[in-house]
Amino acid sequence: MVRIRLKRVGGKKHPFYRVVVADQRAARDGAFIEQIGTYDPFPDPPEIKIDEEKVNKWIKDGAQPSESVVSLLQTVGILPKVVTSSG
Repeated sequence: MVRIRLKRVGGKKHPFYRVVVADQRAARDGAFIEQIGTYDPFPDPPEIKIDEEKVNKWIKDGAQPSESVVSLLQTVGILPKVVTSSG
């Protein structure tokens, strides 16, 4: 199954994440299909940059976002606040 999830790339005690489309069997920081955004939790407010067109394309093609990505997409306003997950 293809998932939209976070890939950690930041340094020690300073996380920085890329929002990527990857096979769910791949390691957290392993191979991915496409990068569709970034998330930096350190600034106040956190900096979230996501390509809405790519997210919609991948979700339409059947990719499932992880729980953390769902919350980021809701914060940005790409997904509605009520989302049912199939788990």
